[in-house]
Amino acid sequence: MDTNWLVILNDWLAASVRLAAPLILVGIGGVYTERTGVFNIGMEGMMLVGAFFATAGTLLTGNVWIGTLYAMIAGGILAVIHAYLTVSRRANQIVSGAAINLLALGLTNLLNPVLYNAFEYRPRVELYPVMAPEFLQNIPVIGPILFAQPVIVWIAIALPFVAAWVLYKTSWGLSVRAVGDHPHAVATAGISVFLLKYIGVLLSGIFAGLGGAALVLTQLGLFAPNMTAGRGFIVLAALVLGKWNPISVALACTLFGAADALQLRLQTFSTGIPYQIPVMLPYILTVAALAGLVGRTVPPKTAGQPYDPQSH
Repeated sequence: MDTNWLVILNDWLAASVRLAAPLILVGIGGVYTERTGVFNIGMEGMMLVGAFFATAGTLLTGNVWIGTLYAMIAGGILAVIHAYLTVSRRANQIVSGAAINLLALGLTNLLNPVLYNAFEYRPRVELYPVMAPEFLQNIPVIGPILFAQPVIVWIAIALPFVAAWVLYKTSWGLSVRAVGDHPHAVATAGISVFLLKYIGVLLSGIFAGLGGAALVLTQLGLFAPNMTAGRGFIVLAALVLGKWNPISVALACTLFGAADALQLRLQTFSTGIPYQIPVMLPYILTVAALAGLVGRTVPPKTAGQPYDPQSH
């Protein structure tokens, strides 16, 4: 294979891993909330506010980790609102999630000019550091793909295994899996169904905020309006494709990340094809994946249904 094509392939694989990291982080939270029986399409909005407050926190403090904390708190606050509406008030989960997305879009559009108002040009903030030693980064092929990545990418790679261990190897994980299928049985065992659902939704918001931070602080370093561009919805497709298993969901997110990296590279070639067509690639893949899985996946039995302790 020509050396130039090897460089392009290597660059694409490295970008695929990097672009998959935000999706994986959001996907972990999505697994928890849907396992408890609560849909959260508002993860798109939670990811967006996470990206904004990660930028704002890092810009104001000069510390990328404080910015990350801001992002997780912002996503968590929206998640608490969603949990209150859907768990406590038994509102429609899809409507609540859509409202969260609209709130996040309006809020970030309102605050975005305020954030940069004091600057003539939009400054780029500090990015996540690359922690691996330089000799590992210089290893042919795997060095740039794995070791030259920001530390958040390694966190995204490790967390699905941690989440899988929690879900399948701990008693709390058993309760989380049970509450999405048989909440009344969980309540009979003396475990609070409402608390488990709140925790599941809260985790989805925290991880969505973290995914937003990863989106903005791995490479770009500044916030742009609606920069999530539907990535939260792609994660919803990855949850179905991965059958609500953290590791499988992470692999599905990596597939979508690879498609995103590919469309970015296709735009650099002078093919005469309108740039909008490559941009559609990740979304076409999402629709194709879902179309091929109709009738083959079984979500948690009470997903989308409000829990009523008085019902049977």
